[in-house]
Amino acid sequence: MSDKDFIDDIVSKKGEDYFKDIKEEVGTTKYIIKAQITASGIVERPDVVGAIFGQTEGLLSDDLDLRELQKTGRIGRIRVNITSKNGKSTGEIIVPSSLDKVETAILAASLETIDRVGPCNARIDVSTIEDVRKSKRNYVIDRAKIILTTMVDEITPESSELTDEVKESVRMGEIKSFGEDQLPAGPNVDESDAIIVVEGRADVLNLLKYGIKNTIAVEGTSVSKTIGAISHEKTVTAFVDGDRGGELILRELFQIAEIDYIARAPMGKEVEDLTKKEIIKALRNKVPAEQWIVENLDKPKGEGPKPQTKNGDKEAPQKTHHHENHHHEPQKPPEPAQPKKPYSDLDRFGEIIEKLPGTLDAYLLDAEGKVKHKVSVRDLVDAMRYTEDYEAVVFDGVVTQRLVDIAGEKGVKFLVGVKTGNITKKPVNLKVLSFKEQGGEMEAAGV
Repeated sequence: MSDKDFIDDIVSKKGEDYFKDIKEEVGTTKYIIKAQITASGIVERPDVVGAIFGQTEGLLSDDLDLRELQKTGRIGRIRVNITSKNGKSTGEIIVPSSLDKVETAILAASLETIDRVGPCNARIDVSTIEDVRKSKRNYVIDRAKIILTTMVDEITPESSELTDEVKESVRMGEIKSFGEDQLPAGPNVDESDAIIVVEGRADVLNLLKYGIKNTIAVEGTSVSKTIGAISHEKTVTAFVDGDRGGELILRELFQIAEIDYIARAPMGKEVEDLTKKEIIKALRNKVPAEQWIVENLDKPKGEGPKPQTKNGDKEAPQKTHHHENHHHEPQKPPEPAQPKKPYSDLDRFGEIIEKLPGTLDAYLLDAEGKVKHKVSVRDLVDAMRYTEDYEAVVFDGVVTQRLVDIAGEKGVKFLVGVKTGNITKKPVNLKVLSFKEQGGEMEAAGV
């Protein structure tokens, strides 16, 4: 998108008069009182304004007298939009206020004491009191986007959250969808000879933040064919989180794609949370894929056959012993397997967990384990906040501190995801569980 197209897009969405009109509000005004008026006869704007000033005079203290407030600029010009039809008049009253919220509320309430406008009976009802500082903030953000685009030679230091929001908007505009699977990717994935494969959209955004634009996200627990196809054409560096989930993603990547180098985030950290220094250091310390396989996958390969003997290593000699002594109790070896369920809490969610990987779905369950609400993972935060009376959340994604905090507020007992992020605090009554599919079996971990 060119600079002109970017500006034209904002103007088309907001309207050409948006910036002109909003400037009228960027003054000392804090709140806007909006009220609806109904009169039993035909009245006009001067009649309504006169009734407002006349019938509120002396009602409140001198500090809240409308005439004095308007003289000192603490309330703005009172606007009245009124129409007459079938012998009755209806309209809207707008009163800008720079008073504090308590005084503004008192002033709004005083308007409802007006019962006549001119010779006609009338009724005034306050509908809303709007905080215009929100409009001011939106104006600042939209105007800053245009300034950032048209005045690139002027570089000012980053000093507030507003600058972060503007930059975030620009980065979001740079993200594109790549391939048949519409994977989130940086703008340079097509033309670059080397690409960086990361886990999710947030990782792509974080790398874009520091000028790395040749990234593409796996987006989910299953690696798509798009990644496999592009890996045959380009030099691929897999950049994953420094946790167990990152290792699982790597194992799946090796099965589907041709990976040349491996880069890992520091232990316990996620790529989306890394600083510029940490990102550069991790990419500089990348190792050839063959070396990583030798150092990390040779050992699991040696242990691969162990799961095939369901009762573990100690049972192999026991089975030989029982073969020699047929009359001893052959049923005893399986008995110790029953208490060997360290993650029995996951059993109650087994049916959902089996069908969950790769769907990016989330389930909110009631106390009986029945599905109360099903949403996409991207809508999970809102669903958790606005849904009532649910006991468990099971979803195809990462358990973050934000989700833990919301679960604690809602009294949730179980929070189950593919993996857990950096959890620093957790309510006592909340169980955080994670599940991963590995070698045809389900692995589990709890926090």
